[in-house]
Amino acid sequence: MAQDDTGNPQLAIIEAITDSLEHADTAAVQTLIGGLHPSELADLIESLPGPQRVQLWPLIGPGNEGEVLSHVQEDVRSALIEGMAPHEVAHATRDLDSDDVADILQGLPDDMAGEVLLAMDAQNRARLSAILSYPEDTAGGLMSVDTVTIRPDVTVDVVLRYLRQLGSLPMGTDALMVVDRNNMFLGVLPLATLLTASPQDEVGAVMALDATTVVATTPADDVARIFEQRDLISAAVTGEDGMLLGRITIDDVVDVIRERNDQSLLGMAGVRDEYDIFAPVGDTARRRAAWLALNLGTAFLAAWVIGLFEATLSELVALAILLPVVASMGGIAGSQTLTIVVRGMALGQVGMANARPLLIKEFAVACLNGALWSLVVAVCAGLWFGSMALGAVLGGALIINLLTAALAGSLVPLGLKALNIDPALAGGVVLTTVTDVVGFASFLGLASLFLT
Repeated sequence: MAQDDTGNPQLAIIEAITDSLEHADTAAVQTLIGGLHPSELADLIESLPGPQRVQLWPLIGPGNEGEVLSHVQEDVRSALIEGMAPHEVAHATRDLDSDDVADILQGLPDDMAGEVLLAMDAQNRARLSAILSYPEDTAGGLMSVDTVTIRPDVTVDVVLRYLRQLGSLPMGTDALMVVDRNNMFLGVLPLATLLTASPQDEVGAVMALDATTVVATTPADDVARIFEQRDLISAAVTGEDGMLLGRITIDDVVDVIRERNDQSLLGMAGVRDEYDIFAPVGDTARRRAAWLALNLGTAFLAAWVIGLFEATLSELVALAILLPVVASMGGIAGSQTLTIVVRGMALGQVGMANARPLLIKEFAVACLNGALWSLVVAVCAGLWFGSMALGAVLGGALIINLLTAALAGSLVPLGLKALNIDPALAGGVVLTTVTDVVGFASFLGLASLFLT
């Protein structure tokens, strides 16, 4: 496979396709994309600007449209579907797993989603309606209703003959769901057990009774945690009454984990919803404006604190030079604590029940680092400006800010969570404001007391 100057084959394909689209060489484009997997085609589409996506999409081919739609992120998918009629969407997604089709429909406007459902056959419509009745970030919204169910009172031989008649199994099937006549979930029959059991054995005698089940209303994050902790490949989804509704497979959970990681990473910069790197300029500017406004407000707050000590700054210019030292050290220390706490909360390891020992631990760490680095900066500043008093003031302010950073880094995410605000999204802004304001106030306040 060709590579670009950086040695990246993906970028080489993007470059080649971009060049072919510019020259309207559709034959060359089809040759380039002919051997790509639908997921690779999805990545390719996301890597192209809007006009080139419009050119490339008709060349994908009807056999790949549904799979590609299931892999592209929501904003890009919505833009692609805008140019398709409801019956075209229904046709493109006819061979997809029900959970993948549900993901596509959940990202569409209600009126268009309804039209697409009406364009489907009655069986697929009923299956999708069951998934769409649950929020997309729950087990019910993630589940697939494509399951193979069997009864406990039949023999292994009967099950094998039944599977031969089916001809194929839903993707990701590692076990058959065992239910009674009322569709109550009883357990699973792993395929490995099915293949090794005696043909005369009844399913009820060889099935696994301790299979993991997930209630349909379980949050997606909890589902991902269950899969990670128990090394699951699939799990049955039931209602509160224990009736089997569907199943969740590991590929659905991987999507959840990736989405949460993307949200955390983008949220730290205030661009949480900006998954499409080539989104329209107006949409991108609007999404970033609110975050910039918030940061502007916090910046003015920090500036106001500095302004309170204008007279002190005018007497000692060295204070203005050293201000960033206190603020940046506090910001970094606080970010370290914040990151650890937010990760622990995401994994279900940190909450109000164990907040106190965590706070004590982080406070102790801040004391040790504060003692070490305050001495270092005090000596450096004292030698730099020829004033050990100035160094002592800087060291004292640094200790105060590092201790504050430890407290804020531990308590801010817990407080935001209690207010139903995502700590990964807002924690950094709040923390930076606290460490900047406390850092400036402590440094300038101590200087006013001891140096003027």
